[in-house]
Amino acid sequence: MRVLLITKIFPNAVHPDEAPYNRRQFAALSRHCDVRVLATIPWFPGMERLSRWPVGAKAPREEVIDGLPVRHPRYLYVPRVAPALNGPLYAASMLPEIVRLGPRPDVIVGAFAYPDGFASVCLARLLRVPAVIKVHGSDIDVIPRDRRMRGPLRWGLSRATRVVAVSRTLADGVEALGVPRDRIDLIMNGVDLRLFRPRGRAEARAALGRPAGSRLLLFVGHLNRDKGVLDLLAAFEQLTRGDPDIELAIVGSGSEEQACRAVAARLGGRLTVTGYLPHDQVSLWLGACDALVLPSLHEGTPNVVLEALAAGRRVVATSVGGIPDILHSAELGELVPPGDTAALADALRRAARQAYEPARVAELAGGRDWDDSARALHETLLCAVRGARRRGADGREGDELPFSAPVPRSGMENGAARAGAPLT
Repeated sequence: MRVLLITKIFPNAVHPDEAPYNRRQFAALSRHCDVRVLATIPWFPGMERLSRWPVGAKAPREEVIDGLPVRHPRYLYVPRVAPALNGPLYAASMLPEIVRLGPRPDVIVGAFAYPDGFASVCLARLLRVPAVIKVHGSDIDVIPRDRRMRGPLRWGLSRATRVVAVSRTLADGVEALGVPRDRIDLIMNGVDLRLFRPRGRAEARAALGRPAGSRLLLFVGHLNRDKGVLDLLAAFEQLTRGDPDIELAIVGSGSEEQACRAVAARLGGRLTVTGYLPHDQVSLWLGACDALVLPSLHEGTPNVVLEALAAGRRVVATSVGGIPDILHSAELGELVPPGDTAALADALRRAARQAYEPARVAELAGGRDWDDSARALHETLLCAVRGARRRGADGREGDELPFSAPVPRSGMENGAARAGAPLT
């Protein structure tokens, strides 16, 4: 089976930290089938002169990432003015790339609902192959709020052969946009269990040069408002007034990195900002911390939470997206309302002093590796391809075929069991 993946959320040499979950899942998928990736870059005339769009000027045209051959074609993008045009422009920009790739794919996967998924459906219909859309979070939680985007978003989702959601909440959101439940598969992300495993805090802290006796909280992710990093800074500053032994480390980069460093300068050694770190260093910081904190304003299924639990560390996070499904027990962590800095500060104080057994956290979380996630995705793609072949034999149109392996309305039993997700 030849699989063509089209997505703008994928790493490149300029931003190696972009969407590591896609990189790892697609690399694992390549062990089951022939995978080619078009990791697209938005482009418009003159964007190279704008500092907030550095990727378009600097990302390479081709590279190999985790053994995957990856091309970074540019697609014509109209920022803000007419967002409904971006799907058709994306598809038109990718058509020459697909012609150059050679053999026709058996299935096209758009990883992000719009414009990637929309364009993938357009291209798949031209090539007469099935299209699968994978949704991640803001493409279902945020984009539909813009009335200009709802029509194109619904058009693409409703014409996809199958839709893959990474959380039950996202599956509900896809259904609310008009996709029948029996065409939605829930496939959870995986974890590198060789890297993210319970380890001794003292050993990890010694490796990082951190003091053994302090209480260490950890944030890992993009440093932007949507990830709640500004709320975290406000909550932590509240803590510093009465809890002198609690420290915070922030791992990542992004638009609010300078704001984080400014607070770190005020607080001295209480707050550490590391910038972007590779996965092996992230695992070491998780081993060193007492708890992970992720106060996002919206999410799909954040991989850093899965990694923290696999490493045996409790989590403080906001009750958004798929996070409540992951933190299904109080032993795994605590949920707080998004944007509530007072509640966040109280939860951080409790988490820093909570005694628990890391091995128990990892066991209760029941994390699965990327091979499990890739096998579930491979099964969905095979289902789409086989269904398309049956339709071709019967002379029927794509939207008429009833599909099997649905995500049931009441829970995750079918899709989650295939993907190795915990049942709640």
